[in-house]
Amino acid sequence: MSQSLLFKTSRPAGNFTLRPMRTEDAALIHSWVTRDYARFWGMQNDSLEKVAAFYQRLTANNPRAALIGCCDDQPVFLMEFYRASEDEVGKHYAAKADDYGMHILIAPANKPVKQFSWQVFTVVMDYMFSQPEVNRVVVEPDVRNNKIHPLNKRAGFRYQHTIDMGHKTAWLAFCQREDYQRALLQESLTMNNTTPLLTGTHLSADNWAQANRMLIRKAIAEFAHEKIITPSSVGNGRYSLAVPGAEAEYRFNASLLALDHWEIDADSLIKQENGHSLALDALQFIVEFNAQIGIPQALLATYMEEISSTLCSSVYKLQKNNPDSQALVTADFQTVEASMTEGHPCFVANNGRIGFDARDYLAFAPEAATPINLVWVAVHLRNAHFSSLSNLEYDRLMQDELGQPTVEHFNAQLVEKGLSTDDYLFMPVHPWQWQNKLLTVFAADIANNDIVYLGTGDDQYQAQQSIRTFFNRSQPKKRYVKTALSVLNMGFMRGLSPYYMATTPAINEWLDGLVKKDAWLQRCDFRILREVAAVGYHNRYYERAIKGDSAYKKMFAALWRDNPVVDLKPNQRLMTMASFLHIDPHQKALLPALIADSGLPAEQWIERYLTCYLSPLLHCFYQHDLVFMPHGENLILLLENNVPVSAYMKDIGEEIAVMNPEAVLPEKVQRLAVDVPENLKILSIFTDVFDCIFRFISAILHQSDTLPEEKFWQAVANCVKEYQHAHPQFASKFARYDLFAPEFTRSCLNRLQLANNQQMINLSDPAENLKFAGTLVNPIARWR
Repeated sequence: MSQSLLFKTSRPAGNFTLRPMRTEDAALIHSWVTRDYARFWGMQNDSLEKVAAFYQRLTANNPRAALIGCCDDQPVFLMEFYRASEDEVGKHYAAKADDYGMHILIAPANKPVKQFSWQVFTVVMDYMFSQPEVNRVVVEPDVRNNKIHPLNKRAGFRYQHTIDMGHKTAWLAFCQREDYQRALLQESLTMNNTTPLLTGTHLSADNWAQANRMLIRKAIAEFAHEKIITPSSVGNGRYSLAVPGAEAEYRFNASLLALDHWEIDADSLIKQENGHSLALDALQFIVEFNAQIGIPQALLATYMEEISSTLCSSVYKLQKNNPDSQALVTADFQTVEASMTEGHPCFVANNGRIGFDARDYLAFAPEAATPINLVWVAVHLRNAHFSSLSNLEYDRLMQDELGQPTVEHFNAQLVEKGLSTDDYLFMPVHPWQWQNKLLTVFAADIANNDIVYLGTGDDQYQAQQSIRTFFNRSQPKKRYVKTALSVLNMGFMRGLSPYYMATTPAINEWLDGLVKKDAWLQRCDFRILREVAAVGYHNRYYERAIKGDSAYKKMFAALWRDNPVVDLKPNQRLMTMASFLHIDPHQKALLPALIADSGLPAEQWIERYLTCYLSPLLHCFYQHDLVFMPHGENLILLLENNVPVSAYMKDIGEEIAVMNPEAVLPEKVQRLAVDVPENLKILSIFTDVFDCIFRFISAILHQSDTLPEEKFWQAVANCVKEYQHAHPQFASKFARYDLFAPEFTRSCLNRLQLANNQQMINLSDPAENLKFAGTLVNPIARWR
């Protein structure tokens, strides 16, 4: 995107762009504003010179104050963009600092286009809400302007009251991000809608080609990293990958960094056959390398569907026009969360979400950020159980989450059905899960009043990157809610086990006590987000019929988790560690921008980060035999002036283990004790941290000239040595589990998914199905 181009998106009418108004645009704008249809613009009798002078003054200190909207490069509308507190409208209400207004004037139509005004309106609204400084849009249309009122209301504007602005009597109306997203969702649910995702128009040639290019680039990089394929060097940093049994080949420029990381230049990637260029097609790539990939034939179609779904998700994100990396430096937590363009950094098929249709995607995908009202049901105690921290009672939790009026309303519904309120627990359900699973799989329980539908809750939530976890947008300091969601994504059906729910709060309480009593973890300000309460529901039919593990046994459970927002202090903010790996559609990384904004030298910033993240993980491993699943989405960083000061670990109940089967643990915590082969224990650091996180952070810093990879890995080595020097009592463990070993086993995540994309690993025995491919050179070994 050129520097003068501020925004780009597609609609059924064509490709829309926004750019600042130029001096030469004045004549065209004058020809619009002086027409009868533009009478509410207030310039009908103005001369060209007067119109030109007005816009010159308007844009003198703010080029974004007047923008030209183009469709397929032809100017088709004028947009004015202003801060409400600095405008006339700000004198008529208590304007907030993040209130922004807009005016739209559409060019006279030579040939009417269906729904064109609405398409322009959504382009403008998308642009406004892509700006991190905009929280609420305010408009003040003339009460007589009957053409604009329907568009405003269709977009979610809430009309308040009329105001006398001297030159006009106007309606004062407001639209928050949630109002607009809800309105778009409603649009998508109508029969005659033009939502790009539902009509397929978002799959434009440019976006589709870019999505395929980026996915093939990732597939080559990660499959080569796992020794599934082997590109050949042709000199000068250029590589070739021959298609098996064919004359076609892929060619690209790449740098080989530490840990066999392939940093491929996306723009250099081409496919050719006998000198002729061929299109980059990710699905064709999977077909071509199917034998090397080695996925069983019975699972191949599902994997290809996951690849196709990942492509569609990428295209949606490309056309969504998220804030770029520079804007995300100052954006709020949930704006950053909804702006991520990549899933897990290692997995190629990482946005499968098999089970969602296009409408579900718009309603529930994290990147859509559509406000979600959870379904609430009452569940009978004969099949359901509640568990919580020792100081949190069920009634208190319901009061906190629902409020007394809603609790009374739900109880009244049970009484009306002749049911005893003492026999039931209230439980939130993902709306998709209710419609697609519970109404069928649990139909017998519903018929028997073991499950009673109560309605939707009042609070609106936003899906997080983990897809089945929700942040409360209505009351941002309330707890997170996590629900079962039976969609297939990245090697697992995303259920939630009622068996695990019975002990999850006890495990969290035990770990919280351990962390708070441990001097080193407190020194690092390491924190956990406790899962404070849970409800599990057992489907007795399936449990009696099915022996062993099954997704059908994990369809109905929910938990509540601490919210780190309540701890925020001035100049502090939150973002998941996954955000540190974010690269925007313009190939600009967020992490270098964060470091630059912090004012710290890159080495010092990385030292702070490692103190928050790596040092606590080392201590948990060596002191407590305790390991986490510390990937990017499972960790929330607390930043102060964009410098890391603390880390919150989450997903405690399902994804931690004590690698000592003889460990003395409380009864409800005993399931954490696992027997892992000695040679695999240290992979909890080498694979989960070095290979799955640091490999990518190091590459981003190196490629952006922020910090050479050698300096990054030296900082990692220094962090390890600092920890070892501070804990000489673990010398024998440091030798047994040697972080400075010359090499370590290469554990391969894509090989895991390719072997069984229905369930990659057995959570009760996580080492059972691991896939290995030789070793990796340890990048910190040289600093022993």
